[in-house]
Amino acid sequence: MARKSLVGIVADELLDRIIEGEFPPGATVPGELELSARHEVSRMTVREAMKTLQAQQILSVERGRGTFVNPLSRWTSLEAVLRAASEGKNDADASIQLIELRRMLETGACELAAGRISEEDIASLFAYVSAMKAANSINDVAAFVEADLGFHDVILRASGNVFVSVLFEPLHRVLEKRRAETSAVPAIQEHAIGHHQNIAEALESRDPARSRTAMDAHMQQTLDDLRNLVLPAK
Repeated sequence: MARKSLVGIVADELLDRIIEGEFPPGATVPGELELSARHEVSRMTVREAMKTLQAQQILSVERGRGTFVNPLSRWTSLEAVLRAASEGKNDADASIQLIELRRMLETGACELAAGRISEEDIASLFAYVSAMKAANSINDVAAFVEADLGFHDVILRASGNVFVSVLFEPLHRVLEKRRAETSAVPAIQEHAIGHHQNIAEALESRDPARSRTAMDAHMQQTLDDLRNLVLPAK
């Protein structure tokens, strides 16, 4: 693996501080002198690091006023957004938006999969539902999450659309963390089992509309559970 340049290291460390909430949206970030002293690098290195974050719309410069942190909604770097979603402290909005993205992609993928899924994949879906039930019975959150993710991966692959899988691959780390967080709530596990059973049965029927509706209902339940059972506790 190639070593990061000094510019990359300074940019990453400043991004970490932003994600951790040290510099929230609208806040002014330290100037070149302070950052060059902190990182023991030249002002030119700091300037280039700041330009890197500006190019990703993470920072914006207002002449005569300073350099400010932009809201997450303006960031254009997928990697930075995913880091914020998985590591950020104030991540309620990111959690909700992630489900909204999943809803847009996974309902369509489920509709496509209904006409393309194999018998072997159908069997895998029901096996994952059984694994979720078994994990739920012994409160094994890690096993529950593994089965949950596996279930959805089968559907994404069965959609037969290569772009769907490519789009979801970078999200896997964030999804795993989110599932572990939400699946720690017993009621959410129970809701998920019921919806996964419905989705598997809909796909087994090979009915595209029914399959899309079943996945959409699951996404709505996931969003409701997040808002009602997870976010209020934070």
